Amino acid sequence: MTMLPAHLTCRLTLNALRRTTHLGAGLPSCFMHADGGRTRGDRRDVSTLTTRVFPKRRAICPMHRPYDTQRYGRRSFSLSAATIVNSAPALVRPYLRLMRLDKPIGTWLLYLPCTWSIALAADPGCLPHLGILTLFGTGALLMRGAGCTINDMWDKDFDRKVARTATRPIASGEISRMQALVFLGGQLSLALGVLLCLNYYSIALGAASLSLVFTYPLMKRITYWPQLVLGLTFNWGALLGWAAVKGSCDWSVCLPLYFSGVMWTLIYDTIYAHQDKEDDVKVGVKSTALRFQEQTKTWLGGFTVAMMSGLVAAGVNAEQTLPYYAVLSAVAIHLTHQIYTLDINKPEDCWKKFVSNRNLGLLLFLGIVAGNLWKERQETLLQDEEAPR
Repeated sequence: MTMLPAHLTCRLTLNALRRTTHLGAGLPSCFMHADGGRTRGDRRDVSTLTTRVFPKRRAICPMHRPYDTQRYGRRSFSLSAATIVNSAPALVRPYLRLMRLDKPIGTWLLYLPCTWSIALAADPGCLPHLGILTLFGTGALLMRGAGCTINDMWDKDFDRKVARTATRPIASGEISRMQALVFLGGQLSLALGVLLCLNYYSIALGAASLSLVFTYPLMKRITYWPQLVLGLTFNWGALLGWAAVKGSCDWSVCLPLYFSGVMWTLIYDTIYAHQDKEDDVKVGVKSTALRFQEQTKTWLGGFTVAMMSGLVAAGVNAEQTLPYYAVLSAVAIHLTHQIYTLDINKPEDCWKKFVSNRNLGLLLFLGIVAGNLWKERQETLLQDEEAPR
């Protein structure tokens, strides 16, 4: 039997549909209810009917029509944190959201000061210790999750009153406070396991930060400077990283670096706080955004000067080289542009500026690594000059 061409088959099918409709036979109920749930006896114009059932004639014969990428799009493979969390089992998903695994920017901002310190402590001409970087990355993930859990346990009633935070697992009732407490114990136990991989000096220094971790969520109820306490907490890795590599802190390097990190946190978290300032007033929460108000850019400029001064002091005491100071110039330009173009009354712009600080932190880390590698070249040149001819 001879096969009919595909386009002829399409045309015959449409003609048959028209004839059946004119004869009053009607279409099967599955077609009749496919559009808007119309009843079986509802009559309509045949052109409308055929158009709605078959929006385009070529749709029946895909071989005559390219793949409709505009409608269906192309499947893209995504490994974003939010995608991974949303793909997790339903039972696990609220706990991952409680850790903010779907929003990794906080983990980055906790981790980056650790990387600066570890890189500064590396031997001249050497890359930072990969094993220690990995340990600190794991610790940052766990401690940021623990901090968010503590914060949400304290702020359950506040979070319910703010649109942005009302869907958090504890505030929405997905996780009870007791379940959150058990989960917190698990996170802290794992973090302790990471800490015990370090030397005794680092273990004692790391344990000392727990008081800050637990008290920070209370500060927004007491003072307009909770971002300062957050800075003291988030930048503890600037002390701990050096100690993990060297066995103790060189305070001439670590303190200026820690101070710079605190100033950096005051910059980015003040910007972040401007997103919620209206809700903060309603629920009675304090922040530097409410303290500075329209003077925010002036304050942020002062914090930038203080941050850069600390980074210069840390570099001088660590005997850093030209690449480090070149990157410091780029960091200063980045911060200046960030503050100058900031619109504190646009939450989306505040979020964009806040997130850009991850790139700033990575840039500084690369500058420290490059400056440290440059030391070997300088030492080689000095040895060549001193060698007898």
